[in-house]
Amino acid sequence: MSTYEDQLNKVRTQTGFIAALDQSGGSTPKALKMYGVGEDAYNNDDEMYAVVHAMRTRIITSPGFNGERILGAILFENTLDRQIEGKSTSHFLWQNKHVVPFLKVDKGLADEVDGVQVMKPMPELDALLKKATAQDVFGTKMRSTINSANAAGIERVVAQQFEVGKQICAAGLVPIIEPEVNIKAKDKAEAEALLRTSLLKHLDTLAPNELVMFKLTLPEQANFYKECLSHPNLIRLVALSGGYSREEANARLSQNNGMVASFSRALSEGLSAQQGDDEFNTMIDESIQAICEASGT
Repeated sequence: MSTYEDQLNKVRTQTGFIAALDQSGGSTPKALKMYGVGEDAYNNDDEMYAVVHAMRTRIITSPGFNGERILGAILFENTLDRQIEGKSTSHFLWQNKHVVPFLKVDKGLADEVDGVQVMKPMPELDALLKKATAQDVFGTKMRSTINSANAAGIERVVAQQFEVGKQICAAGLVPIIEPEVNIKAKDKAEAEALLRTSLLKHLDTLAPNELVMFKLTLPEQANFYKECLSHPNLIRLVALSGGYSREEANARLSQNNGMVASFSRALSEGLSAQQGDDEFNTMIDESIQAICEASGT
């Protein structure tokens, strides 16, 4: 079995969740602060990324972080370019931990128009996809945001996600399509209804070999995206925590059958640079177990 087929089988069939380790740019200082590392610990971006890689290395090399409960891990390009124990991060994840690597490919968000933020242009995407396929990366992730129930805006978000998604499929990778509905949106349920309609419409435009995943905000109504799950082109439906606490995210997730977690903040909640290895490893093991159980419904 090829690496791709092995990874596809794991992502499609195994219980567990996807660890989101892809904070980049402006979100990195916040992630480090939660980890107990202040901005006085680094002087520039290079030093900041070295510090955050040390944090991620500690998480990934922790004994509880392995392919038994974790399906995959989402990285960003800077992490892909770095090593863990002498191997590229993606090779270490797959070869040592049997965790499927994904790569964040978007370049951030454009300004809000019609209640949404589409992705900024990605002129170097083809080169990045070629780099990813050379390193056992299975799929990609790209995020847009939906801040209100505007039909035209939501359709534009989904159309862009699928357009880029087809480019990613053509490169031999599986895109995670992530149109995030803001959990603070006053009309969140209405936005989700518009989003579901648009997602189902665009799923039907895919060729049989164009496989995708969805990463969606935990919905107001349990099992709201059930219809998407039965579509032959969707290999997995994952949830983002979106700012909910781990406790609330897990509670909401457990009500959505067939939806698995792809949490970042909820995974690292409670971890600290000041913890000894035993305390750190126990904390991450408990976090992984709680998220895995919520993903198993």
